[in-house]
Amino acid sequence: MKFTKAESRKRRHFRVRNKISGTTSRPRLNVFKSNTNFYAQIIDDTTGVTLVSASTLKMDLNSKSNAEAAIKVAEEITKLALSKNIEEVVFDRGGYLYHGKVKAFAEAARANGLKF
Repeated sequence: MKFTKAESRKRRHFRVRNKISGTTSRPRLNVFKSNTNFYAQIIDDTTGVTLVSASTLKMDLNSKSNAEAAIKVAEEITKLALSKNIEEVVFDRGGYLYHGKVKAFAEAARANGLKF
């Protein structure tokens, strides 16, 4: 059975989410990328609440769907997280492979002070 790219990503994300869960002390940092934008949010899965979110929707960038945009989102979400005393997170790559935008995002978030 052949799956589309989106179905394969959803299957990978389901497998990852079976193993990863955000807690109050260590929430989950989730990423999502569409064709036009890049989104990130920090979620406490025990209460089902999004603590912090950032995306390229409100940012004034030339291109909102490249690695530089992902780095800007990482800087923004790290700043917001540290202001709410969130230093450690569990990284949920959303079923995406760890390269390109996702890798750039993760490395920028680590460089700006998030631990995962």
